[in-house]
Amino acid sequence: MTDTNLQLEVAQLIVESLNLDIAAADIAPDAPLYGDGLGLDSIDILELSLAISKRYGLQLKADNQDNNVIFSSLAHLTNHIAAQRTS
Repeated sequence: MTDTNLQLEVAQLIVESLNLDIAAADIAPDAPLYGDGLGLDSIDILELSLAISKRYGLQLKADNQDNNVIFSSLAHLTNHIAAQRTS
């Protein structure tokens, strides 16, 4: 799966798991997921983490010091998923 395909798949997962009123293709890869970007809050991130765990079999731990970077944008989140899937 190419990075672009994975990125669109993750964007679709974000939209579906959080019931967002936006098209997956409209989520800019480098736009912030928190605050002014997509407007997600900590509860949204928790729900998204659970959806990612179910879909990709990854464990995203709440106490991971890298979470601010991992969830900073769609691109960072996709890169993290891709790296975890290949390791």
